[in-house]
Amino acid sequence: MMRQSEVSEKITTALAEYLKRDPATIRADYHLRDDLGLDSMAVIELVYRLEETFNLQIPDEDLAGLTSVDHVVRYIEGRLKPAHASAKSAAQKPVASKTPPSKTAAQRAAASPTSSKNTKKRS
Repeated sequence: MMRQSEVSEKITTALAEYLKRDPATIRADYHLRDDLGLDSMAVIELVYRLEETFNLQIPDEDLAGLTSVDHVVRYIEGRLKPAHASAKSAAQKPVASKTPPSKTAAQRAAASPTSSKNTKKRS
């Protein structure tokens, strides 16, 4: 059997804690209202827990699409994907840059045609 994703485990755990059930009894295909008995207020409370758990905000208009455990998992994974992708790419970047360091302000001023040496000659 395939191991549940970390997101799925956290969602199942949050549901189990809210419902005071064993997480093993909550299946991905369960409907939040029909199978788990969540009413509108319970879904809102669950969403609040998920927002805290995953550090994101779920807009009210997205609530209608969260009908089953699997829908919730896919929604949260989709919302987290951009954050994970940018974190992975940042982790893969080399620490040391191969580009030469930029000139300091003093070096740029000395190389500038309007440096203090050039202005003295004109005076």
